[in-house]
Amino acid sequence: MTGLLIAGTTSDAGKSLVTAGICRWLARQGLRVAPFKAQNMSNNSMVCADGAEIGRAQWLQARAAGVEPEAAMNPVLLKPGSDHRSHVIALGKPFGTLEAGEYATGRAGLAEIAFDTFSELRSRFEVIVCEGAGSPAEINLRAGDYVNMGLARRFGLPVLVVGDIDRGGVLAAMYGTQALLSAEDQELLAGWIVNKFRGDVDLLRPGLDRISELTGRPVLGVLPWLDGVWIDSEDALAAAGWRREQGGGTLTVAVVRFPRASNATDVDALAAEPGVTVQLTADPDVVRTSDIVVLPGTRSTVDDLRWLRSRGLEEALSERAAAGRPVLGICGGYQMLAREIHDDVESDAGTVPGLGLLPTTVSFSAEKVLGRPVGSWRGHDVEAYEIHHGTAFADAEAEPFLDGWRRGSIWGTTWHGTLDNDAFRRAWLTEAAAQAGVTWSPSPGAPGFAALRESMLDRLADAIEEHLDTAVLMRLIRDGVPAGQRIL
Repeated sequence: MTGLLIAGTTSDAGKSLVTAGICRWLARQGLRVAPFKAQNMSNNSMVCADGAEIGRAQWLQARAAGVEPEAAMNPVLLKPGSDHRSHVIALGKPFGTLEAGEYATGRAGLAEIAFDTFSELRSRFEVIVCEGAGSPAEINLRAGDYVNMGLARRFGLPVLVVGDIDRGGVLAAMYGTQALLSAEDQELLAGWIVNKFRGDVDLLRPGLDRISELTGRPVLGVLPWLDGVWIDSEDALAAAGWRREQGGGTLTVAVVRFPRASNATDVDALAAEPGVTVQLTADPDVVRTSDIVVLPGTRSTVDDLRWLRSRGLEEALSERAAAGRPVLGICGGYQMLAREIHDDVESDAGTVPGLGLLPTTVSFSAEKVLGRPVGSWRGHDVEAYEIHHGTAFADAEAEPFLDGWRRGSIWGTTWHGTLDNDAFRRAWLTEAAAQAGVTWSPSPGAPGFAALRESMLDRLADAIEEHLDTAVLMRLIRDGVPAGQRIL
């Protein structure tokens, strides 16, 4: 056995969750399986137990597979810092930057890192389930590709393409994907998966039969729309899943939608809490009127602070502070709350004024802090992770809050993932609700967030088992691509 590659007709077609579901399903079969994404472009990342930084989606997929997440599962992570530059993480550590003009041509060294890592990973696991990036039909990038068909060609991996039928046009997208591939790449294309379907599958059947006839590839199945499965997106603030689920809560939370938001999965646990409604926003009026406001992490603190001011959000936050209404800043959002920010590393902006809502000063250093800290608050244990260049220092009296500070209704911490801790999250929400003048308390018997995540992974695996032709899936993993496939 070797593995397979899960590609998509588009970004956000569902590759990450389909890969996670297949990993969980294979683990149920008793196989030792690992996820792999040669290159991920995302500001949502996670710190592994060994201090390596990888994409959040691959961390989730490793959890689905029942194995310890590690750098080899996502050897190259690109973290966009602007529209023209990405910061490169290779094998879990900072590696430099990649300019937009270098994207198609400057990745040869990164490709070899990814290929070598895949070979090493394959020596330790029975099956490797790879996730592609974007679409395999991005022919402008094909020459330097090592995450889609470039990876499949290098290791002879069968490729399954996932299409999002909820967007419409999925059959045309599938046919067009194959038609744009070279003959050599088409030889590795082994089948199709329709994702996010709502309705009667029988009405879709004629289209599925026709696309199989035209392309010479089977449709392995139609995965239904799974309500309540939305965990750990690799796209910053891609919260469409939980936004559909929430509504009618007594406690309202506004999360500011920064252009360069990172690790926005911090708010997932809030969105899962019964009685809490979470809204992403850039509207000053929503920031003024919501019970709680969260400033999430950002890959570019100073630039997003400038954006925040341009939208009139500074005034709304100042009004909240004056009225004693709660604001929580996490990592970059926490750094913005300072009186002053010294940044010659991330933005080269030098010294800029912060929002002045906490009595702190932030200084950026070239060395990135990566860690898995533990702490406590009000007697509640907290496990977290940290990824940052900027460090805040209190220059006046304030109450310690985890690794950060709190003054009145303004709270700040560098730590990510703190809200995943059930007892801490519920205790903090109770206190913040009281500051907002709202009566809220945790729902008795509500599941913890870790249990909820596990139930979502199980639902994904159940959907794979029920709705895909798993016999064909296992045959592809075991035997590879069938010979003599049709070339368009």
